[in-house]
Amino acid sequence: MNRHIILIGYMGSGKTSVGQILSEKLGLPLLDTDAMIVEERGMSVNDIFASRGEAFFRLLESELLERIAGMEEPVVLSTGGGLPMTPQNREPLRNLGMVVYLQAEPEEILRRLEHDDTRPLLAQGDRGEKIRSMLDIRGPVYRETAAHTVRTDGKTCAQIADEIIKLYRMEDDSHESIGY
Repeated sequence: MNRHIILIGYMGSGKTSVGQILSEKLGLPLLDTDAMIVEERGMSVNDIFASRGEAFFRLLESELLERIAGMEEPVVLSTGGGLPMTPQNREPLRNLGMVVYLQAEPEEILRRLEHDDTRPLLAQGDRGEKIRSMLDIRGPVYRETAAHTVRTDGKTCAQIADEIIKLYRMEDDSHESIGY
């Protein structure tokens, strides 16, 4: 297995938690794009949004994706929820490896993020309405970008990780059988 596993999806869908389990089970490093940007910039995502704006943050994501594309050893990559929304990021994501969309229902996301005040895009107004509205826009992009969609509602992170590992091994076997 020499390809990256890339997890995309809306905030609260489980990308980081599932990514940690995948990393442990497969013995691959976990990279989290938001955490990497926070570490490199020395500022929280909220602070970057507040001081430089969302467009600047999206530029940082695109630059980070270019650097990750140069990595030869496979990793598990947990992306920020907005990273695939930048059109020029979609093809590079697909070229990195197996892209998996972790899909959760709006009510489940709202429940998971109930006490989370670190999400700048949910800072104002009715959270439930914002989540539904953003999923209406982002959902089709996530589905178009991903090779696989994995529903996360009602599953543990370990169950989701096991499902992704099966998909990863099936894809790896199919690539080997046709000479990739």
